[in-house]
Amino acid sequence: MQIDILCVGKIKEKFFRDALEEYKKRLSRYCRLSEIEVADEKTPESAGDTEVRRIKEKEGERLLSKMTEDAFVIALAIDGKGYSSEGFSDVLERLAVSGTSHIQFVIGGSLGLSDAVLARADRKLSFSAMTFPHQLMRVILLEQIYRAYRIQRNEPYHK
Repeated sequence: MQIDILCVGKIKEKFFRDALEEYKKRLSRYCRLSEIEVADEKTPESAGDTEVRRIKEKEGERLLSKMTEDAFVIALAIDGKGYSSEGFSDVLERLAVSGTSHIQFVIGGSLGLSDAVLARADRKLSFSAMTFPHQLMRVILLEQIYRAYRIQRNEPYHK
C-alpha cells in the first residue's frame, strides 16, 4: 500500500519532526509512506471572509495538483466521519481488500481545506470536533495509521 500525506506548510518544530520520523520508521514495515508538503499562504490577522476563501483556494490548488487519479483521497475535516481506532483500521483494511493500493490523506493549513479539495475527496475523516494545529494532526494521523496496521495484524500496541 502506498500512503501519501498531503499537507500545507512545513514542520518547523523539532519535536514534531522527531515524532513524525519515529512513526515513519515504524510504518516502513507495513506500507510505503511519503509526505508531500505544499506552501502555505500568509494569513493577515485581520483577514475577512473573502481573504480567507482566497487563501484556502490557493492552498487547495496546490494540494489538488499533488493528487493522483488512482488514489483514494481522504480529507481530514471536522465535519467528516469519526471512527474508533478499530473502525479506522477496518476502513483501511476494506480499502486494501477492495483493490485500493494508493491512499492520499489531505491535511489543510490553519484555515482548513478549500471546497474544491473537499469535493475531490472520496471520504472525509474527523478525529474530533476539536481543532488541532495541522502540525500536530500529522503526528496524530501517522500514529493512527500505525495503530491501524497493528490492529489488523493482531499485534500488541498500548491502549
